[in-house]
Amino acid sequence: SCDVLFHFAGLGCGTLAMLEQNEAGIVLLRSFDWNDGLFDVTWSENNENVLITCSGDGSLQIWDMAKTKGPLQVYKEHTLEAYSVDWNQTRGEQLVVSGSWDQTAKLWDPAVGKSLCTFKGHEGVIYSTIWSPHIPGCFASASGDQTLRIWDVKTPGVKLVIPAHQAEVLSCDWCKYDENLLVTGAVDCSLKGWDLRNIRQPVFVLLGHTYAIRRVKFSPFHATILASCSYDFTVRFWDFSKTNPLLETVEHHTEFTCGLDLSLHNRGQV
Repeated sequence: SCDVLFHFAGLGCGTLAMLEQNEAGIVLLRSFDWNDGLFDVTWSENNENVLITCSGDGSLQIWDMAKTKGPLQVYKEHTLEAYSVDWNQTRGEQLVVSGSWDQTAKLWDPAVGKSLCTFKGHEGVIYSTIWSPHIPGCFASASGDQTLRIWDVKTPGVKLVIPAHQAEVLSCDWCKYDENLLVTGAVDCSLKGWDLRNIRQPVFVLLGHTYAIRRVKFSPFHATILASCSYDFTVRFWDFSKTNPLLETVEHHTEFTCGLDLSLHNRGQV
């Protein structure tokens, strides 16, 4: 009995859950299991039923919520944990980027069975890969090597290297209203804003979290508002244009807060 329990715990597994909010509350519509932890998920930009997840075994999985079984396809190229995945939101191309603890980012077309390109340069694990919402073919990556890097899919090398923190950088995001502005969140508990036209100094620094910042997201509705979550159990909302930028601290979690996102449809929903 002990042996079985230990073996099961050692394997670990992940679940992709599809939830719907209605009058009854939050309802589980469908779930899919994978034989390793799932670290990130991204919606398809051309099919409302399709999602891609990435996993501790280094693979990406394509799922179709209209099907009872899954995944539709599995891409296994990363040699360590695939930790980040994002679907390009600029029109005209259906491209996905993934970031891995193997220190590489990979470019994928979901219709093609293998990666289109591998981006090398980071000297630490990649925690976050995020497409620019403005510039086609451009994405950012955040890494344990303490840098934020900007890449262009048309060229194999890195476009820009920003020494963003003196600590591991766990998250980054693009401003939805300024194509040159990004934010990073790091193990040093700070958030920093970066203008790609002048990377010598951050354009803002936000302090308040007491442990590593795990995820940061810009508001889709306000140019200067962003949200962050942390190993300090809190979710915080900021307006970097204000003298006192911390708008609110939400303490409703009782464990590490590892992810968050802001609704594109409902201004008040996180």
